[in-house]
Amino acid sequence: MASTDAGYPESTAELIRTRPLAAAAFAVAIVGGAAILGAWFFQYVLGYMPCALCYEQRYAYYFAIPLALMVLLGDQYGARRKVLLAAMAAIALGMLWNTYLGVYHSGIEWKFWAGPQDCTGTLGDIGASGGLLDKLKTIRPPSCADAAWRFLGISLAGYNALISAFLAAVAAWGAWAEWRSWAHAD
Repeated sequence: MASTDAGYPESTAELIRTRPLAAAAFAVAIVGGAAILGAWFFQYVLGYMPCALCYEQRYAYYFAIPLALMVLLGDQYGARRKVLLAAMAAIALGMLWNTYLGVYHSGIEWKFWAGPQDCTGTLGDIGASGGLLDKLKTIRPPSCADAAWRFLGISLAGYNALISAFLAAVAAWGAWAEWRSWAHAD
């Protein structure tokens, strides 16, 4: 089995087999980063304004991506295995919560249940202060009940639920594999 000078295996299969915690952390960072970049693309390039629940679903990514990168660094530089295991478990739990939020938001969009009363978005550019009152009368923030975009019948909230469930499973697998190898080493 060949390894690089930095200690990481050369092939993905070898990385997954020999360092599952690092492989899981890498996957969370890459897939989570792609997901949040996609959300920003829809918002800033395509102009789809997110609702309050959309913003709330981003928090798990803002937590998981940097933590996954810290796990990668910790794995490379010899951090305590218990700390790395706990970090991956925290990522798994955070993404599991985000899966729930995505399913909840999707259910609101499909009118399966009512959403929160205060589900409104940001005001955006309200212009000069002189016309503030007039502008406030015409602004309609995005509603959590209206899917801004769908592909194959699934909204962005639905895709977030699927991605979050995948990342929760990857992080849980990484934590489980690390725990198993750590428990058997003692």
